[in-house]
Amino acid sequence: MLLVIDVGNTNTSLGVYEGEHLVTHWRLTTARARTVDEYGVHARNLFALTGLDFQAITAVAIASVVPPLNFTLKRMAELYFHRIPLFIDHTTDTGMPIDYEPPSDVGADRIVDAVAAIRRYGTPCIVVDFGTATTFDAINADGRYLGGVITPGITISSDALFARAARLPRVEIKRPHKVIGSSTVGSIQSGLFYGYVGLVDGILRRMREELGARTRIVATGGLAPLIATGSELIETVDDTLTLEGLRIIYERVGSSD
Repeated sequence: MLLVIDVGNTNTSLGVYEGEHLVTHWRLTTARARTVDEYGVHARNLFALTGLDFQAITAVAIASVVPPLNFTLKRMAELYFHRIPLFIDHTTDTGMPIDYEPPSDVGADRIVDAVAAIRRYGTPCIVVDFGTATTFDAINADGRYLGGVITPGITISSDALFARAARLPRVEIKRPHKVIGSSTVGSIQSGLFYGYVGLVDGILRRMREELGARTRIVATGGLAPLIATGSELIETVDDTLTLEGLRIIYERVGSSD
């Protein structure tokens, strides 16, 4: 079985594949101060709770945008799973040309998202990943990664509002029943939700115009299901897109090592 790990600035997702089948997956808080042993014990406990044998793991693939955790996760994989992990980056032979300068600036999560979107949805396509930052990635009809857009995530935007406006309360990020808020909480929720939906759809329209041809639009990440309910352009929400990209890339390069 293959263990895949997607390390984001806020959350870390883990998945276990048996062949092409995603057996199970978990979503955790990214803890930069956690030690090798803490990560190892935590991972083994997750396996135990799910009834999986951690000794059945034959390979580990990792996409990380948190460099300080790379060594910790490498040692965890070596000590607790007895495997040398494959770290995905711009140098990995993914089969997808990267037209971005410099290529090293493309996050591993954006690379694996794009690879999975090409396989699952075809080209041209746009991937919107709602993480700490919201990223928009464009892949043209030839399957080339062109680049995209990076914006502050909706949680960062709301945190900035509450930090700078002393009288405004912190609210749950949710879709309100109407745009015109009849209370302070409702007004903030409306601004956060509909304001962010407007940002997302506005960027997507411009990107789709530049790509030209009929373009599939796929969303992933923690808040993708919420934002997609208000978006006019997001066609598909794929919660496991990043994990699938890790599997696809490992099958291409790691399994032949």
